[in-house]
Amino acid sequence: MSVIAVYNIKGGVGKTATSVNLSYLSACQGNKTLLCDMDSQGSATYYFRIRPARKFNTRKLLKGGKHIDRNIRGTDYPGLDLLPADFSYRNIDIALDDLKKSKRRISRILKPLREEYDHIFLDCPPNVTLLSENIFHAADRILVPLIPTTLSHLALQQLLEFLDEIGQERAKVLVFFSMVEKRKKMHGEMMRLLQDEPGVLPCAIPFLADVEKMGIYRQPVAAMLPGSAAAESYRRLWDAICGELEKS
Repeated sequence: MSVIAVYNIKGGVGKTATSVNLSYLSACQGNKTLLCDMDSQGSATYYFRIRPARKFNTRKLLKGGKHIDRNIRGTDYPGLDLLPADFSYRNIDIALDDLKKSKRRISRILKPLREEYDHIFLDCPPNVTLLSENIFHAADRILVPLIPTTLSHLALQQLLEFLDEIGQERAKVLVFFSMVEKRKKMHGEMMRLLQDEPGVLPCAIPFLADVEKMGIYRQPVAAMLPGSAAAESYRRLWDAICGELEKS
């Protein structure tokens, strides 16, 4: 069983598209899978055409237990469940700061779910916050979509240094290249520079319109366009992640 957090300090790097497609592919393999939308914007929730219950909010999320169970929703895909986001998550760091053992609350919430699901994916908001620190403690793997640019590399280094600071192993981190444009010389140079670094997967998700169309069709690209280059890229990425999980 594994908890996989899809995270980057930067926004707009393809975290939600990755979370949606990988959770779908996990379920397609027969794994009982849960996607937790941790971002107040609720993009993953939107993609799966699900609305959270009106009474579900940050307070109930952090209580866990039956409050979580009552709000997990089935998707249109067998074996794949979703815990929807709520806009109140925008204040989740304030709520966490008021709790005892606030850096381990997400771990505590996920503990009973670990017994029920084969894979749990966390679609994470950007920035380094108390919520992200919680997620780093809770996750078995931190999957980082990296646009191959200098600033993205800097953000990755900041993440690794923060993990050192809070006593989490860098080995948790798996990096893949996201939103890659072959025509951009910098993308190719940065990928060559980083390809042999620890934790960097030999996978790239290209910058394609088919991924952007997920917002129109509100489906994983691997479901709506299974034969597309984008869908095949996500399959290769999931295969590589499974290989890393088997090593654990």
